[in-house]
Amino acid sequence: MFPFLRGASSREPSVLPLFPLKTVLFPGGVLPLKVFEQRYITMTKACLKDDSPFGVCLLTQGDEVVANTAAARAGLAFTPIGTLTRITAWDMPQLGILHLRTEGVTRFQVQTHTIAEDGLVVGQVTPLAPEPALALPDAFKPLANLLELLINRVGKENFPAELALTDASWVSYRLAEILPLPLPIKQSMLEINDSEVRLKVLAQFLKQQGLI
Repeated sequence: MFPFLRGASSREPSVLPLFPLKTVLFPGGVLPLKVFEQRYITMTKACLKDDSPFGVCLLTQGDEVVANTAAARAGLAFTPIGTLTRITAWDMPQLGILHLRTEGVTRFQVQTHTIAEDGLVVGQVTPLAPEPALALPDAFKPLANLLELLINRVGKENFPAELALTDASWVSYRLAEILPLPLPIKQSMLEINDSEVRLKVLAQFLKQQGLI
């Protein structure tokens, strides 16, 4: 139904259903969702059937749950940089409500979007290249140690099964999502394409808070 990135190497825009939310999802992050609006139930069923992804973008104007009206459509705004998301597990505890476990994969940029008759936002998006791989520099190992403590406190079930505490991108993404940063700052962390720059910003914040 949504032929996203059938040619993964292509830079041509591809169709992707979008889920604007008041949260920032990072590559490698885990995002639980409760789906009950019909448009998103339909989207979820299509994604499960085709094993296809959807996209999460930060909602900057409007509400997550809105009536499908012209005024609501006009009042909807979200960031153009989002994260490709795959459903890794699902459950239906009661009729009409889906509980999803999803994981962020890669980033994308929305070129244009339309809103379907049922209110679903559908984007023409292009993938963004992953940032260069980098082993965690020694100077930032205190950040990895803090992250490990936070993971144990929050619960490992809220993170991917495999931790990558020596990977600079992974550590910086996980800290950016778990720390109490304002959403615009989290979004800027997503848009940065350099893990070392992200780590420096996070280290400065943590020092100001007296955490490292």
